[in-house]
Amino acid sequence: MKTLTTIFSGLVLALALGAFTSQNGYQVGDLATDFDLEGVDGKKVSLSDYQNAQGYIVVFTCNTCPYAKMYEDRIKDLHATYAAEGFPVVAINPNCPERSPGDSMAEMKKRAQEKDFEFAYLQDVTQEITKTYGATNTPQVYILDKESNDKFRVAYIGAIDNNYRDADKADKHYVQDAVDALLKGTSVPETSTKAIGCTIKWKMS
Repeated sequence: MKTLTTIFSGLVLALALGAFTSQNGYQVGDLATDFDLEGVDGKKVSLSDYQNAQGYIVVFTCNTCPYAKMYEDRIKDLHATYAAEGFPVVAINPNCPERSPGDSMAEMKKRAQEKDFEFAYLQDVTQEITKTYGATNTPQVYILDKESNDKFRVAYIGAIDNNYRDADKADKHYVQDAVDALLKGTSVPETSTKAIGCTIKWKMS
């Protein structure tokens, strides 16, 4: 009961703070910049590393947020379904580990091993990529669609689906529907939704 109360309180706070895409970051239709971030395997990862990618499911997520934890299996499923179709998941932990010790690289490695993550799980140490994208919550998704050899355009920003508590009860699958549409060469049905989750833990100035 305490956990449910905590989650509900977090949801109310997220909504009160306006848990939606930042106007200072990317908007749908913008070209996305590449990045070079370290992953849990110790290697740096960039979008340009994926030679056969037709796009990406970039997810800003973390170890500690209850919402992020509830979506971990769904993120794994998205990668399992779409990586072979050219849309791999690339997960980025945006949280400052000084403010959220459970989001340190050491803890990220433990979580990735415990959950058997097969997708790249990266740490945005400087938080510059997070600011560039405009992410405000964990989890929050940016679907990128390949436009040319080195350019990717933002096709969707927001939530994974419309039921964070129970995947089986979700009746809107925003990310799945968006990627399916891109693979078919049709318009994304919903290009922007609210990302419900925990606010990102920014470095103290």
